[in-house]
Amino acid sequence: MSDKDDQGASIIRMLRRNGYMATPQRIAIGRFALNRQDHPTAQRIFSDVKKIYPTISLATVYKTLQILKEIGLIQELNLPRSQTRFDANTSPHIHLVCNGCGAIRDIKDSTLRDMIARVASIESFAVTAQHFDIYGTCQSCSRANNLETLRATART
Repeated sequence: MSDKDDQGASIIRMLRRNGYMATPQRIAIGRFALNRQDHPTAQRIFSDVKKIYPTISLATVYKTLQILKEIGLIQELNLPRSQTRFDANTSPHIHLVCNGCGAIRDIKDSTLRDMIARVASIESFAVTAQHFDIYGTCQSCSRANNLETLRATART
């Protein structure tokens, strides 16, 4: 059985275990959401799935993404100045968010999990989700900004 088949079977099990029908459209949406590393929007997932299921609606994509979030397969990212994005990495990690292009990069840091546990313990707080977002400028945007600055300086 291929990884694609294993992933489809896993999505089916999770949907059924939580009382949801495992329709072909839901499975396709789940596969696209789980295989993307770029934190796609619902619109992006809709565009990808529509190539396979031309009659699918955006409402079906939104509803399925909410179901996948509810059953713990994805997390929803509500970032400032951005559409809602979805992340298949539900373990504690850091998001580097570029203010220029909007790219989001996952960073794993072994101390983050310990920090979350320590802070929660101090306050006797039961953590149900976490988001650690750091905003700045990615290398590509920095290079582009530097090039623009050089061009502007050369014109004056």
